Amino acid sequence: MPKILTHFLTATLLILFFAGPLAAKKRILVFSKTAGFHHSSIKVGVAAIQKLGLENKFEVDTTIDAQKFTPQNLRKYAAVVFLNTTGDVLNDAQQAAFEQYIKKGGGYVGVHAATDTEYDWPWYGKLSGAYFISHPAQQVADLMVVKLNTIATKHLPAKWTRKDEWYNFRDIGTNLNVLIKIDEDGYTGGKNGDNHPVAWYHDFDGGRSFYTALGHTEESYADPLFLKHVLGGIQYAMGIKKME
Repeated sequence: MPKILTHFLTATLLILFFAGPLAAKKRILVFSKTAGFHHSSIKVGVAAIQKLGLENKFEVDTTIDAQKFTPQNLRKYAAVVFLNTTGDVLNDAQQAAFEQYIKKGGGYVGVHAATDTEYDWPWYGKLSGAYFISHPAQQVADLMVVKLNTIATKHLPAKWTRKDEWYNFRDIGTNLNVLIKIDEDGYTGGKNGDNHPVAWYHDFDGGRSFYTALGHTEESYADPLFLKHVLGGIQYAMGIKKME
């Protein structure tokens, strides 16, 4: 075999050897189990996140099966999205597996009812950043984007007016990086006063956590502003981009 061909083949094999693992797409798990209210938007939300994966080169697995929460299975994922989960969705062993996953550098994304989940698991409340307590009727409200330079907000107007189901919270974390607040003067039923966050992120217990209270309505998952907001949170939680 001519030397030039031998060198070419050797170089090609080396490129394939080193580039192959790097070229593998990162993967996320979208978890949407409910043990209470079941949001009709879950179906369109799953489809929307799958589309985000296709457009942004990451793989998306979906499940309502809590048995997927094992150390071996969670190891495959750069982030886990709790999409409108409600109630007690994980048993003790599954909770322990998820805690270890986060402590080893995993990512968490909570969407809307993710804070209406696992009230008897204090670690989860700290991971998500707060717990849901109540909401008024769906209505239009003004959101104030307090951090405009992040991958989850830089595409948004400083004052973002939209309709959704606006959550009130308890046990709001003191170490959260708040991205968006809601102006309680612009709608009825708010109970958190001037400090009423609706989206935030924080590094937590070795991993990364992003939460947005938006995403109750089916229409949200056809809104490019909301989807880009969620995408930024996913990319941060996966560890592939810095939030700011």
